[in-house]
Amino acid sequence: MVVRKMQEKRSWAWVVAEPIVRAALVATTKPQWVGGENIPAAGGCILVLNHVSHVDPLTAAHLVYDHGRLPHYLAKSGLFKNKAFGRFLLAAGQIPVERLSKNAAGAFDAAVEAVREGKCVVVYPEGTITRDPDGWPMTGKSGAARIALETGCPVIPVGQWGAQELLAPYAKKPDLYPRKVVQMRVGEPVDLSDLVEKPRTAQVISEATDRIMDAITVLVAQVRGESAPRERFDMKKAGVKQTGNPHKQERRA
Repeated sequence: MVVRKMQEKRSWAWVVAEPIVRAALVATTKPQWVGGENIPAAGGCILVLNHVSHVDPLTAAHLVYDHGRLPHYLAKSGLFKNKAFGRFLLAAGQIPVERLSKNAAGAFDAAVEAVREGKCVVVYPEGTITRDPDGWPMTGKSGAARIALETGCPVIPVGQWGAQELLAPYAKKPDLYPRKVVQMRVGEPVDLSDLVEKPRTAQVISEATDRIMDAITVLVAQVRGESAPRERFDMKKAGVKQTGNPHKQERRA
């Protein structure tokens, strides 16, 4: 496992949070990382991951930080509503996103600017924790593809599995002991070179999104040692609510 020394300047938020989060993760997880050398040591890039738990942004941050980069997340705007916590997140370089709203365009502009400034932006292309019954990656949203096509930056796919054992989707309490194995496999950059110079049509963006989700899904299958479904779960086709706890929706029915 390759571990790089942090080269980026850390804000006060990182100085405060890093030892606390690291101690918590060391006490509760056993990370198994493969391919971390594929994370660029410097320069703007996008890391794209499948989303299985509310805790996996922390386990992903562990991966990124220990490979010498500060992760900058596209985080749902609700996390910023508490003024103190919102200031903390902004100080840590996180980017608020108002999902399913016109204001999401502002997040796109901020992400593009962050990449052009040489930062590592972490995106969960599914947009929410997977609703697939078996935890496989769903169809992706276009944000990561649009950022990549706009900037031409490397898109680094990561397939991960195990964080859901620490905190199950939408569970209120974590399962802390025994420590959970969290596996992450980092792939080579997704090849979008033939699409970067093309007009940003819906078809081009869809193709880029599909390539990103294909790369993530292949890595998840390798981590799990299983074959992925032939067709990815689509929330719209399945009539599943795209935000919030889907189990609450079922109970109201």
